Amino acid sequence: MFFDHRIEIKSPEQVRAMRAAGLLVGQTLGVLRDAVRAGVTPAELNALAEETIRAGGGTPSFLGYGHPPFPATICASVNDEVVHGIPGDRPLVDGDIISIDCGAIVAGWHGDAAITVAVGDVRPEVAELMQVTEESLWRGLAAASVGGRVGDISHAVESHVRSRGAYGIVSGYTGHGIGSEMHMDPDVPNEGRAGRGPRLKQGMALAVEPMITLGGPRTDLADDEWTVVTSDGSWAAHFEHTFALTDTGVWVLTAEDGGRERLEALGVPYGGE
Repeated sequence: MFFDHRIEIKSPEQVRAMRAAGLLVGQTLGVLRDAVRAGVTPAELNALAEETIRAGGGTPSFLGYGHPPFPATICASVNDEVVHGIPGDRPLVDGDIISIDCGAIVAGWHGDAAITVAVGDVRPEVAELMQVTEESLWRGLAAASVGGRVGDISHAVESHVRSRGAYGIVSGYTGHGIGSEMHMDPDVPNEGRAGRGPRLKQGMALAVEPMITLGGPRTDLADDEWTVVTSDGSWAAHFEHTFALTDTGVWVLTAEDGGRERLEALGVPYGGE
């Protein structure tokens, strides 16, 4: 491992070590997705996440992180909550959506990913918001290549969202570098110009995480000093994956298939093992 202008570059062996953390995160989110239903509380999902991570040999990345210390294993953001929601005791109801952000550490390496899950039947425009947000994530991942720039990812995310309607792209919160720490250089914005920003190199690992709203892009911070909500009360979706650039392409470390199916469908070489 070495640092190139403060950006951590991993060896192939270290990327493989990150895959273990990524897989645990992906598997945990799969367990949580299956558990989401009306009547379940975010606090119950949080307990299930911690149990799953620890049973898999990992440590929760989020628990105790930051100032004030984050008090939970997952971020659970419901409806107009964008990100960093503290899991509470209000039961989910049919028609809600919940964004679940999860991080785990395995042998000193971090994985980080997020999904938005519908609770029962949601309004058509909410279902479309979720689809647009998730697809924009994959367009961003597909835009990454050795020799490119971080702005290529940002531009791909933004371009897809803009092409699908008048959605708000939250700009105050971004993707990030990841590896031996959860949040590292560089930032990965969800809008921007292609060809700008740090150069993408083999061994870089990044988390891409579009946060998209049905209204405007502005947000407020709740009194708990963590939960980010939309200023206009519009609902928001959030999807995230951690990926690494290898000598053969993009390896989505938090996807159970490494991202092969979605990347190949977009005509992008799969960089996993």
